[in-house]
Amino acid sequence: SMMTLPNIIDKSVPIGSDEKDNVILKYHGAIPNFDFFLKDHVDIANSLGLLDIERAAKIAGARFYFLKNELVKLNLALINFALDFLAEKGYTLVQPPFMIRKEAMEGAVILADFEDMIYKIEKDDLYMIGTSEHSMASMHMNEILDGKDLPLRYASTSPCFRKEAGAHGKDTKGIFRVHQFEKVEQFVYSRPEESELQHERMLAITEEFYEKLGIPYRTVLLCSADLGKTSSRTFDIEAWMPSQNAYREIVSCSNCTDFQARRLVTRFRDKINEQTRFVHTLNSTLVATERTMACIMENYQTSNGTVEVPDVLHQYMRGIKEISRKN
Repeated sequence: SMMTLPNIIDKSVPIGSDEKDNVILKYHGAIPNFDFFLKDHVDIANSLGLLDIERAAKIAGARFYFLKNELVKLNLALINFALDFLAEKGYTLVQPPFMIRKEAMEGAVILADFEDMIYKIEKDDLYMIGTSEHSMASMHMNEILDGKDLPLRYASTSPCFRKEAGAHGKDTKGIFRVHQFEKVEQFVYSRPEESELQHERMLAITEEFYEKLGIPYRTVLLCSADLGKTSSRTFDIEAWMPSQNAYREIVSCSNCTDFQARRLVTRFRDKINEQTRFVHTLNSTLVATERTMACIMENYQTSNGTVEVPDVLHQYMRGIKEISRKN
């Protein structure tokens, strides 16, 4: 049916057959040069008493975790820093419902493509959210917005729940790919003629966030094959993971144009008697904290086995500047 058709791809998107055809737009930050034996984030966290994956597996199965000690604080520090950072940029802070009805979900995504990602609640018309993007996209379902209020820019904080059914054998160690994680998400409702500008702006804001954290990254324009079906154009930010000697995706920043707005019937007008138009919707990760904590632990590890806390997070960690072993 019409509801399963993808968005129209923007003319600036390179046509490709897989992720190898994505275009690297920029690199930022020097890759750290370690003169000692590198540990991955799991070994670092285990040696510092920050993570218990074995006990989490005992009670919930694979891809779950207990965060412990300073990692609990680091997680909250990242969330609070992220919310302050976006509030300063003029975003409205939101904490959405962590569950969503089928009708709202079908407006935000092509549900058939998400069935192996999201948890369905038995006997209820509810799903656990895989991302707050879906809650934020459907927030103004069946509404006519006032043109003078656009762009509406939301910073949403929530846990996210994912089955990761298609990820067998991928990132099985640690907290990089898990069934639940926290995320601060940007969501923008824009006039159609401004959405390209809003997209670039959202990307620049997100890049600045990782620059402030001191994490080396690169920015990538996704090719047609790697593009999600709701998006017309997507940038990814990939952070340097020293233990993998590779850049790994930590941010996805997309312009969905009027794809979600048409499905959810979200329109705007400037004058009361004027013809309504569909808004454009855009979304971007600001920070998915579990992945970012893995990045911080690896990039900020020291030769004596501790982890330095990025400068911008000191004030959110009650002045803890270094994470060391609990005796």
